Amino acid sequence: MQIIRYPEKNTWNTLLQRPVLDNSQLEATVSAVLADVKKYGDEALRRYTLQFDKVPLTSIAVPAEAFEIADKLLGEDLKNAIRTAAANIEAFHRAQIEDVTVIETMPGVQCWRKPVGIEKVGLYIPGGTAPLFSTILMLAIPARLAGCSEIVLCTPPGKDGVIHPAVLWAARFTGIKQVFSVGGVQAIGAMAYGTETVPKVYKIFGPGNQYVTCAKQLVNAAGTAIDMPAGPSEVAVFADDACVPAFVAADLLSQAEHGADSQVLLVTTSEAVISAVEAEVKAQLEKLPRRDLAAKALDNSKLVLVRDRDEAMDMLNDYAPEHLIMACENDEALATRVVNAGSVFLGNYSPESAGDYASGTNHTLPTNGYATAYSGVSVDSFVKKITFQRLTAAGLQTIAPAIEAMAEAEGLDAHKQAVSIRVRYIQNDSSFK
Repeated sequence: MQIIRYPEKNTWNTLLQRPVLDNSQLEATVSAVLADVKKYGDEALRRYTLQFDKVPLTSIAVPAEAFEIADKLLGEDLKNAIRTAAANIEAFHRAQIEDVTVIETMPGVQCWRKPVGIEKVGLYIPGGTAPLFSTILMLAIPARLAGCSEIVLCTPPGKDGVIHPAVLWAARFTGIKQVFSVGGVQAIGAMAYGTETVPKVYKIFGPGNQYVTCAKQLVNAAGTAIDMPAGPSEVAVFADDACVPAFVAADLLSQAEHGADSQVLLVTTSEAVISAVEAEVKAQLEKLPRRDLAAKALDNSKLVLVRDRDEAMDMLNDYAPEHLIMACENDEALATRVVNAGSVFLGNYSPESAGDYASGTNHTLPTNGYATAYSGVSVDSFVKKITFQRLTAAGLQTIAPAIEAMAEAEGLDAHKQAVSIRVRYIQNDSSFK
């Protein structure tokens, strides 16, 4: 772990820079796979699953009996944990549903906005080093609440050709009926273009590695909506002498174990905190089953000592982390100064893991600095908001002079005429034709 003391502000940009990948070759590779899937459909899905996952697919669609087997394999403790998390996630996201409110902007002119669920959405659930069944809850629950009529889920098979039972159980529990045993770039292509088996969707959600992320960006450029740009997962922690160093170390490690490209940053006003956290990280790392992965991420992590809380908040807002933990005195008051972050965890007893799994907030969040302009996934992510307006005859007469003057000033005479012709009709103008 790199320790950096009192960096000057003109060095922050370099200090906070995420690793930059050369995407030129990556895009060429991904584009070729996407083109293949678009042209050859299911045959390409089977071919690439064999090539990349080393699994010969007998069925792309997961059969009903696989869900029944998963139900028998999964322990009741984990099922109950998923039920608890799902209840909290639903409670938090249900509160996001907006009532339709009609606004009368002036007498006889009514306007309203109605949220309508995106009809067809695709959820990508990574396999890889960990089965992220929690992401199903984070995506499927708001999709259902939003009223999406068709929800498609793609996830890669394991080395044995079988999808992890927790993934299948969570999918069935959240009401997903279409699950496909396909992952990687080929899964993104399948959902973007449609194949003989996998339906085409209008918007794709979910995390993934650099290949999946690149594929999402490429299909987005071609017309399929995606949730947000994404990169490696990350956490930033602000800690002062009020923190518990063991807790801070645990939070840093919980992010680092995601993978070698995970981003970990500690900003503190205390030299003592740096020493204590560094010692705790070393001690706790040795006990982790995924310590090799975590250690690689820690090689690129930074412990930064700053002069005061003002400087700390400026630095953290510049970094715009996916997750921001504030283990400090007066955390709520200081948190009012957060303007760039995906999700914020306040106090010593709010670990990132709570939001990752079960507190109720969504863990699908902007990474790679995109928190400067993007929000995490919510019910809004799964809806379109359609505006409506209705004008009475009296309302049109009242607003007509403003519309006609503006249309004329912009040189759009047909726009003006669309109003004027109605006004003459209302007034029974004898010149109306």
